[in-house]
Amino acid sequence: MTLNKEVQNETLEQGLEGLRETAGVKTISFEKFHDRSHFWGRLTIWAVIVLSLALPLYLSYGLGFHPGWSAILSGFLAYAAVVGVLWFVEPISYYPILGISGTYLAFLTGNIGNMCLPAASIAQSAVGVEPGTKKGELTATLAMAAASIVNIVMLLFIVLGGSYVVTLLPQSVVDSLVFVLPAIFGGLIAQLAMQKPLWGVIGIALALAVNLGPVPTSLKAFCCIFGLVIICLLLEKLKQTKEIA
Repeated sequence: MTLNKEVQNETLEQGLEGLRETAGVKTISFEKFHDRSHFWGRLTIWAVIVLSLALPLYLSYGLGFHPGWSAILSGFLAYAAVVGVLWFVEPISYYPILGISGTYLAFLTGNIGNMCLPAASIAQSAVGVEPGTKKGELTATLAMAAASIVNIVMLLFIVLGGSYVVTLLPQSVVDSLVFVLPAIFGGLIAQLAMQKPLWGVIGIALALAVNLGPVPTSLKAFCCIFGLVIICLLLEKLKQTKEIA
């Protein structure tokens, strides 16, 4: 079954390549695509960093509202103590799904956990590609680009008139908005668990154990993600060993 699928994919690739040559479409290698992703990814992220620092620097030294380095350092350390571990965990955890180009785009636009990652995962599932493959990376990048455009458009409406619209909603509806994000993740887990039911059960059990146990808040995501990856890899290795035997 897998061999037939690989043959079909290879035939499809050859057919697409022939169509590109016939239409005169210019193509580039995937390595060249990654080189361009590195160039534009680093350029845009550094541009955002400079722009993000421009306003506080102007307020501090241009208008004379500098709060003092002690206040800045104490605030930074307090914030880093809570989320600092995520600065290392998130890029490593999300990279297998997002790929190089998707990782640049996700960390540039933000909202990785509640927008980029679900959009990428659902798109890959809908197209029928595996995370970590070339097609998977391109699918994730296109899905996140579309999600980011929709997000920006929606934000414009929300910024301009969102507060007024919220005041018109019943209080029960406003209170229920806090369940939107859990509902997104619940649907995503159900979709992925249908492909690997055992992995879904293990993931939910591990998440409950981590959240109910004495695990620091900053390490919960790390323990859930890497714990599930390790357990599933061990199960797959055990399964392959039994098949060989």
